[in-house]
Amino acid sequence: MIQEDFLPEQEQEEELFEHFKFIVDKGQEIVRIDKYLLDRMPNTSRNKIQIAARNGNVVVNGLKVKQNYKVKPKDEVAIVLPYPMREIELIPQNIPLDIVYEDEDVIIVNKPADLVVHPGYGNYSGTLVNALIYHFSRLGGTNQKNNIRPGLVHRIDKHTTGLLVIAKNDDSLTHLAQQFFDRSTERRYVALVWGDIEEGGTVDVNIGRSPKNRKIMTVFHDSAEGKRAITHYKVLHRFGYVTLIECKLETGRTHQIRIHMKHLGHPLFNDLEYGGNSILKGTTHSNYIKFIHNCFNEIKGQALHAKTLGFIHPKTNKQMHFESELPEGFENVLKKWNKFIDAK
Repeated sequence: MIQEDFLPEQEQEEELFEHFKFIVDKGQEIVRIDKYLLDRMPNTSRNKIQIAARNGNVVVNGLKVKQNYKVKPKDEVAIVLPYPMREIELIPQNIPLDIVYEDEDVIIVNKPADLVVHPGYGNYSGTLVNALIYHFSRLGGTNQKNNIRPGLVHRIDKHTTGLLVIAKNDDSLTHLAQQFFDRSTERRYVALVWGDIEEGGTVDVNIGRSPKNRKIMTVFHDSAEGKRAITHYKVLHRFGYVTLIECKLETGRTHQIRIHMKHLGHPLFNDLEYGGNSILKGTTHSNYIKFIHNCFNEIKGQALHAKTLGFIHPKTNKQMHFESELPEGFENVLKKWNKFIDAK
């Protein structure tokens, strides 16, 4: 079985689905694939499996199959599903939401800084999910007791701002999960990093949990460790000691942009976990130190914003594209840097 990692105490940017894969035993009797999978997958139902099959998320020997397909010995069976139930009670809470778009199938939310996406260790309330449960009664997965990710197929870190898509029913949830798994979505971020970074490029290195500190990620040069992560980036504006960049995600790993930029020697500005909250470039002059700390005070954490989100609508099959403006704190930091550069 292949299964995505999950650590409830950590906010992650990783897509919220699981990929299960099985090789049918030589002695397996011929049975419907929904029954076969139901016997082998924890915390799911036949209805969930059948929805996955209808959406093309059940594959045998590389081909999509329906729920009445009869498995045979040596078949290679794969299925993509949203994450299973977790033992955390959801509490509906009246938390304001910045809704960019909504229809019967999906919601696009512009997440502010300092908002955790879903409940987990140390964050059992006050999350985006608590707000969604309160405001919407038909999110995909809300009929499942203790499901801590109703409607979610991806997430962003607590201090990262920007766009998230949420499914409002199980068909949409399964359809969107497949798009994230297939890497067919468009996700572009704007980030401010320390240093004068080179003119664009691609970072393609494995990342995974740090053996020394499980709350953060690290780069693994051995291909057998971690998971492959690919980030394309380009320069938007140079401020000398810091650079504004755009990052396009090809994969969606935990803290991917943050650890990739640190790997390049350019941590995100004010990144509390990866060393960006120290003065890494510039002078030791007291006025400069005061200027940097004034910039830090404008934002809650790393200067990272999920600006662009694109996907195929799960019902209409039309291409959807959304853009969001930088939050006020991020804009204020850029204005301060512009004034600093002009005054030099």
